[in-house]
Amino acid sequence: MFRRTFWFTAGAAAGVWATTKVNRKIRALTPESLAAQAANKAIDAGHRLKDFALDVRDGMAQREAELGEVLGLNGRTDPELPTQRRIAAIGEAGQPGIDKQIKYIENTTYTYNRNEDH
Repeated sequence: MFRRTFWFTAGAAAGVWATTKVNRKIRALTPESLAAQAANKAIDAGHRLKDFALDVRDGMAQREAELGEVLGLNGRTDPELPTQRRIAAIGEAGQPGIDKQIKYIENTTYTYNRNEDH
């Protein structure tokens, strides 16, 4: 008698466990759940890519500083040398003869936010 009760209880517990496991799997395979999983993986990939880009940028800045030190580009310039081309082309504020306004990214309507719905 106790043997039958034991096996009946074990079978019922196994049935409940299997039913719960199947229902969880079914819920995980619904389109909404799959879309949420894909979105989470895309966000994680974006974070990893951003971290990689920041690491690369830091490495580039460090290497540029090292090269500047080795080549002597970080020292003071000789006052007899002409100004750099970029500074001469852009000009500084208050210089006479400069009529053009420098256009900055903040003044444009283009956005770099890729999370917007278009």
